[in-house]
Amino acid sequence: MTNAMEIYQMLPKTNCKKCGKTSCMAFAVALMARELTADDCPPLIEESKYKENYEKISGLFKTSEGATETGLIVHEDLCFGCGNCVVACPVNVANDPYGVGSGKAPSKTEKLILIIEDGIVKAQNVGECRRFGKNKILCNGCIVTCPVEAIEFV
Repeated sequence: MTNAMEIYQMLPKTNCKKCGKTSCMAFAVALMARELTADDCPPLIEESKYKENYEKISGLFKTSEGATETGLIVHEDLCFGCGNCVVACPVNVANDPYGVGSGKAPSKTEKLILIIEDGIVKAQNVGECRRFGKNKILCNGCIVTCPVEAIEFV
């Protein structure tokens, strides 16, 4: 996954504020948060010298097939159902403190975001994910605990 600094390097770096942000770096952060799109940067789309970068940035943020509303993708071919992501998810822990929250099997699966089903992690209730909604944050608990990188956000 690309980070804000890598996006910034592809921007015009004029800090023109035409996008509504105070700087190109702020625009890059807004792109990463999916608050804005590459189309919101007038110099990027109007000036031919930025055409290649515009296409690269636009390609980075195209909705990936199989992604949830939060951008979560589970690569089922890689997942072997270890459950690390299930117990690492802060929302899962908060919603099931005596099951997932204590490192045990889930006791209240209807409130969880990640569950293991048929030996593979499945996403549900993605609207509860900390990466989604008005007060979203860049949580990566499920990603960093996956030993085979079967979970990603796009």
